[in-house]
Amino acid sequence: MRVIIKNLVVFLLLVCIASSTMIPVASAVNELLPSDFEHESWEKTIDYLDYVREYASSHRETQPPEDWHAYLYLTYVNMSGLQMMYVGLSNITVTTEWQDALTIPIQTWMMHYKSKNGSKDVVTAGSFIMLMAFSEGSDTIFDDSPDMNDTLYSSFNLGVNLASHFEGSTPPALSTKTTIIPLTSSQDKLDWHWGMKYTNLTTIWWRTYINPSNPHTEPLPIAITRYDELTFTYHLTFNPSEGTATLTANYIIGKITDLWIFPGIFGWIFPGLFAVHYNSTGCFRLNGQKESDETVYQFLNKEDIKMSIVQFQSTVILNHSAEFESEGTNVSDNEVDVSDSRIITTAEDGERVFEANFGTKKNYKLYNFTADPTESTYETYDVNTRTSKIAGFAHQPMNGIFKVHTYLMRHIPWVIANIDPELFKQAEGHLLDWNYADYFYIISYPTYSGYRVEHDPTYTAYLTIPSASIPKLGTGLSILILIAIIAVVIAPVLLIRRRKTRITPPMIS
Repeated sequence: MRVIIKNLVVFLLLVCIASSTMIPVASAVNELLPSDFEHESWEKTIDYLDYVREYASSHRETQPPEDWHAYLYLTYVNMSGLQMMYVGLSNITVTTEWQDALTIPIQTWMMHYKSKNGSKDVVTAGSFIMLMAFSEGSDTIFDDSPDMNDTLYSSFNLGVNLASHFEGSTPPALSTKTTIIPLTSSQDKLDWHWGMKYTNLTTIWWRTYINPSNPHTEPLPIAITRYDELTFTYHLTFNPSEGTATLTANYIIGKITDLWIFPGIFGWIFPGLFAVHYNSTGCFRLNGQKESDETVYQFLNKEDIKMSIVQFQSTVILNHSAEFESEGTNVSDNEVDVSDSRIITTAEDGERVFEANFGTKKNYKLYNFTADPTESTYETYDVNTRTSKIAGFAHQPMNGIFKVHTYLMRHIPWVIANIDPELFKQAEGHLLDWNYADYFYIISYPTYSGYRVEHDPTYTAYLTIPSASIPKLGTGLSILILIAIIAVVIAPVLLIRRRKTRITPPMIS
C-alpha cells in the first residue's frame, strides 16, 4: 500500500494538468470513517488527495499541493446480505501554469455476497471502460459491432493541452460539469437509485487497433468531440422471494454537438489549413469561416459512424472456479454474440451466482435531434452485444489507454483480504488472470448519426438473503475506498503525462 501511494504522489507531482474552471460536484467534501461500513447505506463525495496529504505527512513523503484535488462520489448499500460499493470519478483538479482541465467518466461498481445456497462467498465487479465510435468496411467480421477489421475510435479525455492548435478561435473546454444523482430508496429498502451526469463532455478520439496479435493506438488523436451529456443511473432491486439482487444500469449518451477533425499530422501542425469544425448548423474552419451546410449529424451519417460502449466484468468465488457461458458457449477471452441472450456466471458445481442479461433489454432509444429538436420523441433499434478477445484491449502497448479502468480491477483482492482472508487468496490469483476469470463485452448502437442514445442492460446477483440484522464489516471496505481511488487517480495521471509527450511533435512550428 505504501509503495502504491508513494508512486501516486510522484506521478501527481510530475503531471501538468490544471483546472481553474473546474466545477466541483458538491459544496462540501466528506470524511470517511471505519464505522461508515457498519451502516445500512450512505453516499459521500471525498477529496482523495486529502488522504494522500495526510498519509504523506505522517510518513515524511512529499505532499501534493494544498490546491490539488481529486473528487470521487461514493455510494454504499449494505442490505439483505449484500454489500454494494459504487465509485464515480468526478474530476481531478490541480493548479499549474498549463491550465489544463480534466474530467474522465470513470464508473465502477462492486458487490460481495453469499451465493443462493449459502455455501459460497462471491465478489463481482463491473467497470465502464469507454465509448468507442466505429465504422465498418467490406471485411468486417461482426456486423454492427466493432471488431479488429473495423475503423475504431477510442473516446477518451486525457487532459491534453490543445490551446495552441486553436489560434484565432476558442478551444473546447476539457472540463465538464458533473452532477450527482443522490442515493434514494423505497420505504421498504428493497429499491435503491443513484447516479452521475457529465454535461458537455469533451473527449478525444484516438484511432485504435484491437487485433490481439498487434493491439495499439495511434499516438496522435484524429478528432475532438463534445457530447451534451453522458449520464449513468443505477437501480438496485432486492427480491427476497427469488433470492436475487438486480442492478439495472441506464446509460444516456447525449447527442454530439461539436466535432473537430484534425486529419493526420498536418491537421495538428497546420490546423488553420486542414482542421474543420462540425456542429448542428454546418462545417467551419477553425477561424469561423463556413465551408458548407453539412451538419455534424449529416457528416456522421455519411461516414456511417456507429457508437458502442466497452465494459469489463470480473467474478471470484471462494474455493471454487468461476465459469462464464452464454447458451453453453464459453465467453471468457472469446468473441461470442450475446445480443439475444445472457452471460451466466456459475461455480464449477453448476450453481449460478451472477448473470448479465442482454436479451431482455435488446432495444435502445434513439432521439433524432434533426427531426425533433426537443428530443421528446424517439425510435427504437436493436442493440448488438458481444464479448471480445481480451488481448485487443488489455495488451495495448504504452500501458494502454484502457489501463485507466482495468488498473482498478487488479486491486480488488486487497478489498477481499479485509473481508475474508481465504477469499483473498483465491482472488489474488484469479482476478489478475484475465484469461481465466474476466471478460470484456461491447454494447453497440448501429443506427446512430451522433444522436442521443438511451439503453439499460441488467445484472443479477443470486444470493442468500438472511433474516438477520446488517452484518458488520469493520474496516474492510474502507480499504476498498483507498485502493479504488488510487486506481482511479494514478492511471489517468500517468497516461496524461505520456499523452502530452506524444502530442509534442505536431506542436513544433
